[in-house]
Amino acid sequence: MTRKRRRLYFVVLGLLAVGTAAALVLSALRQDIVFFFSPSEIVEAKVPTEGRRIRLGGLVEQGSVVKDGATVKFRVTDGAHVVPVVYAGLLPDLFREGQGVVTEGKLGKDGVFQAAEVLAKHDENYMPKEVADSLKKSGHWQDEKKVDKP
Repeated sequence: MTRKRRRLYFVVLGLLAVGTAAALVLSALRQDIVFFFSPSEIVEAKVPTEGRRIRLGGLVEQGSVVKDGATVKFRVTDGAHVVPVVYAGLLPDLFREGQGVVTEGKLGKDGVFQAAEVLAKHDENYMPKEVADSLKKSGHWQDEKKVDKP
């Protein structure tokens, strides 16, 4: 076996090892990836969400929070569309109507989002860009310059 051929074998084996390692890492990460969607993206069915763990973000719609023991039902909106959410558990202290929220869970076949986790945001500045853009388009975005501060 010549020196060139031996070097070629090592290069090919090295590339195969790197390719295999990359494939294993990507397949492991694919299970842990959680995608973020706005209510408009879910309602307009721009993305396949059924059966996948996703994040839904927007504003808690005014007058939509209904507490039934440990179960809470509310609606998340981006100003254009609304997605009903059901959550069983304790809500964060900052959770209230009209405030930003990010929920993580699965969308049921009936269109109701079954939340496993609810994260309340105290300010619209901390929202994901997609939700903020959607709120701006619908006119629900509150600009800091327009809000009177005491």
